[in-house]
Amino acid sequence: MSQNCTLIPGDGIGPEVARATVRAVEATGTDIKWQLAELNQNIILESGKTLPQHVLDSLNETRVGLKGPVTTPIAGGFQSVNVALRKTLDLFANVRPIRTLPGIKTRFEDVRIDMVIFRENTEDLYSGLEHEIIPDVVTSLKVITRTASERIANYAFQYARKNHRKKVVAIHKANIMKLADGLFLRCCREVAERYPEVEYKELIVDNASMQLVIRPETFDILLLPNLYGDIVSDLAAGLVGGLGIVPGANMGKTHAVFEAVHGSAPDIAGQGKANPTALMLSAVMLLTHIGENAAAAKLQQSIEAVYKEGKNVTGDVGGTASTEEFTDAVVKAVKG
Repeated sequence: MSQNCTLIPGDGIGPEVARATVRAVEATGTDIKWQLAELNQNIILESGKTLPQHVLDSLNETRVGLKGPVTTPIAGGFQSVNVALRKTLDLFANVRPIRTLPGIKTRFEDVRIDMVIFRENTEDLYSGLEHEIIPDVVTSLKVITRTASERIANYAFQYARKNHRKKVVAIHKANIMKLADGLFLRCCREVAERYPEVEYKELIVDNASMQLVIRPETFDILLLPNLYGDIVSDLAAGLVGGLGIVPGANMGKTHAVFEAVHGSAPDIAGQGKANPTALMLSAVMLLTHIGENAAAAKLQQSIEAVYKEGKNVTGDVGGTASTEEFTDAVVKAVKG
């Protein structure tokens, strides 16, 4: 039975990595019908909407999306597409697996890193509630609710139980923000009591950041509010080789959008230098989500095989291969 999925290539290198990923997924033999929903900076500026109706219509029909990077202006301009998608579709859980890939040289060559970051995706300082009280004095409201905190904690612990993970660490700054982060922690503790087989720990965010760069192999599942989750997940990506090889998923009750979390990199767009690994691994998560577990495992194994061989990896991870050459190697491994 075929599965309809929305494909949002994005802009910059987005269309290149999206084409590569579609090729890799199709090589698995999975019957996916892609609904193309173009969304880039020009479309947003012309329409005056961060999420034009055609994008929402497609996602509301398919309930599953694969998204490349879309450029977001800094300190002005339109709202982040990612933030808009998460709020509009109530994609409350950002899930980012951080795993060592074979053949990539990092500072942790003798250590295997395998952690999953669960970031609350809808509130905190990303609520966007900012106000200039008087000229040059601005407040930005940090919103933490029991509903959102319990929801992300439950999601993380359910994942731990289903995937036989042993430890969840809640990360916070409740020593300073006693009410806001205190509420988040209370919710995590209450949820943890329902999962006695999973070890539960807590770390202050600054200490957690230090521990991550000293002994990353000791982490299993990390559970964080929105802002800390954003920062820590990028920090963790740096431990295994960077954002170009780390996948991401935004999960809700009714919708799921899988995405490469790196930027649109307009400086290398169209040059065949882009690394499609992050979006391909996001497609692995998508395949698992739609029940295509064998195809997901095959694609994951094929990507890792190409990295282990090391002959056809892109420049950002120490190789010389083009986007197409890397993709050809993955497709060959899938079909082989």
